[in-house]
Amino acid sequence: MIGAGVFAAFGPAARAAGTGLLIGLLIAAVIAYCNATASAQLAAVYPTSGGTYVYGRERLGHWWGFTAGWGFVVGKTASCAAMALTFATYAVPGPWWAQRAVAVVGVVGLAALNYRGVTKTAALTRVLVATSLTALAVVVVGIAVGGRAGAANLDGWSALGTGDAYGVLQSGGLLFFAFAGYARIATMGEEVRDPQRTIPRAIPIALFVTVGVYLVVGVAALLAAGPHRLATAVAPLTTAVDAAGAGVLAPVVRIGGALAALGALLALIAGVGRTSLAMARHRDLPGWLAAVHPRHRVPHHAEIALAVVVSLLVATVDLRGVIGFSSFGVLIYYAIANASAFTQPAEQRRWPRWLNLLGAVGCLILAATLPWQSVVAGVVMFAVGLTGRWALLRRR
Repeated sequence: MIGAGVFAAFGPAARAAGTGLLIGLLIAAVIAYCNATASAQLAAVYPTSGGTYVYGRERLGHWWGFTAGWGFVVGKTASCAAMALTFATYAVPGPWWAQRAVAVVGVVGLAALNYRGVTKTAALTRVLVATSLTALAVVVVGIAVGGRAGAANLDGWSALGTGDAYGVLQSGGLLFFAFAGYARIATMGEEVRDPQRTIPRAIPIALFVTVGVYLVVGVAALLAAGPHRLATAVAPLTTAVDAAGAGVLAPVVRIGGALAALGALLALIAGVGRTSLAMARHRDLPGWLAAVHPRHRVPHHAEIALAVVVSLLVATVDLRGVIGFSSFGVLIYYAIANASAFTQPAEQRRWPRWLNLLGAVGCLILAATLPWQSVVAGVVMFAVGLTGRWALLRRR
């Protein structure tokens, strides 16, 4: 979660809601908490690879599980491309073709690391997150002492967006893109010690830490640059630092953004690979993807296929567009997670049912209020997947 979202999502959110993005951030955090508790409660009962794909199958039926898994795999494949592009944007402030080449190198390198096993993945993730948090702390302090940040830059909700409830909800859906990393904890249930205890603790703790970081950074960025400049920025935090009069810290922002994007991409590759593994085991994806490496114990075929697809996407997609598309797929995924948790009996429950209901309704509302292009693309994506599964089942 401490990844490319905090370095990339504030721009599209400011375009949608202006300073209202802070309300959108809180809405996204509430919905993310509902989703986190549902995922944690389900993961304690079903500690296996696959996340909501498995939960949906077990609690609601195979079609619901497939819908969740399809949304996760396709949406998060788009997220991989977004993370790779964010890494390249911060690492190489040069021509577009150089950024695309660097993004592909990042995808291939991290896929090779994942191929070697989860221990190395977890170790490198710790280093990347620690470095990113240090960079964010330096940036916030720099904005505070730069001398130009202030409330005068908060020029209202109407900045380049509707400024109404729709715009605020849209910003919440876009910012939700940055919170969704806790799914990777649940999808790796087969690879942690004592998953019934570890996963329900890890998910809420990670979420609360992330919400605090995002609120501090979001307020600082708005005070420094205002919603107008953030809305048009390719690298919002670099823009905020420059606007605050602390341009000397721009290299810190670029290093932090690049490393954060690498950390998020590292976790995404692991999560998508393991959900693909679970779907392939149940013949909802090609059986070739179900292969597990005999030595490293990772779904190596799935991760190789993912690296190839993401490398192709990096050469063709736009960063802002894939954020909305990814959010749509993941919000549907978590709506199904909440519906699955709602059906759990009392002896399996750790949180009240009304949280599941709030989470499911909230996910659907945020998905519906995303930019219309993202909604249309998401609906088409689900239609293709469900139609393909129906045709395949008929052939069998």
